[in-house]
Amino acid sequence: MTRSVPATPVADFRALMSHFPTGVAIITTTAPDGSPRGMTVSSVCSVTLSPPTLLVCLRNGSPTLGAVLATGAFAVNFLHGNARPVAELFASGAPDRFDLIPWRQEAGAAGPHLVEDAHAVADCRVSRTEPVGDHTVVFGETFHVARESGHLPLLYGLREYQVWQAGKPAENGEDSATRHP
Repeated sequence: MTRSVPATPVADFRALMSHFPTGVAIITTTAPDGSPRGMTVSSVCSVTLSPPTLLVCLRNGSPTLGAVLATGAFAVNFLHGNARPVAELFASGAPDRFDLIPWRQEAGAAGPHLVEDAHAVADCRVSRTEPVGDHTVVFGETFHVARESGHLPLLYGLREYQVWQAGKPAENGEDSATRHP
């Protein structure tokens, strides 16, 4: 017999997840009318290497999710450490956000590339979707990647943005390259 257990309150779940730092990305796509769409996400995960697949979680009812579902494609723009203002802009829902930043829609790309704010971009074709609660998990098979060297990633955790600290020694004196989970 399965016992009914009440769900964790939303505030407690948000507090829990704030303790798990993650990279910051902006999902972009182009709506059927040709206009760009995009939103900030921290829920991006690699799924498999063969075929190379990412998953992103997009809020139900968002114009970005609607455009991704309509076009079947999206780009994952992984933000570098200086892109905090852009992460905040795309999280704000401002309708003119694409007018305020440089971006480029390359031929064959899945969505706009944020040319000054992303240190890596993955172009993906939607391979599967799964509605879960107030979000939809979108699986995307990656068909093209672009990377810029010399940039450190933007992270989000404990409800604040930080920049990856490359080469920083572990606090307990261990070499971070030899630590095991």
